[in-house]
Amino acid sequence: MSEVRIAAEPRTEFGKGAARRTRRAGRVPAVLYGHGTDPQHISLPGHELMLALKTSNVLLRVQGLSGADELALPKDVQRDPVKGFLEHIDLLLVKSGEKVSVEIPVHLTGEIVSGNRLDQQLVQIAVEAEATHIPQSVEIDVTGLDAGDAIYAKDVKLPTGVTLAVDEDALVLQIVAEKTAEQAEAELGEGAAEAPSEASAAEAAE
Repeated sequence: MSEVRIAAEPRTEFGKGAARRTRRAGRVPAVLYGHGTDPQHISLPGHELMLALKTSNVLLRVQGLSGADELALPKDVQRDPVKGFLEHIDLLLVKSGEKVSVEIPVHLTGEIVSGNRLDQQLVQIAVEAEATHIPQSVEIDVTGLDAGDAIYAKDVKLPTGVTLAVDEDALVLQIVAEKTAEQAEAELGEGAAEAPSEASAAEAAE
């Protein structure tokens, strides 16, 4: 699992105005919480944080605060809906050996049987893992899957020490047969035949 060291600074000013000043200085307002401690209001360097967050479930080693370094996981990342810059982040304190629930990306490899369509229901899957050994993703090989085949959460191969945190019967993906041009045209024709014209509907209303 990826670990990134990042320097934090305490925040003593709060509110929208203070948050804007923090962001103008190139830093991101953040809250560090967990383990029954009082929340710590801090700021983090914006560029370094943005790069770190490109890794799913990155483990941050927060430095510069009183006491020893703190390990934390990003739990709630707020971005500007238009420009996409980081507005605020919540960090959850974790310890080595501690189990945490996270969602990890599902990556697909291989090719399904030609003439079918892959319908992926879960692009991320919830798991429980040791805080310092969270897998960055899980892979599913779809090679040779044909119409009617499906993969459920219980079918996903997880690394040692990682367990599902979702219903094992949750559908991850299924393979659906593509309709032929003739089938699509036939369905369109049936729909047109069943739908009454506006003129017919008006006559029926009279």
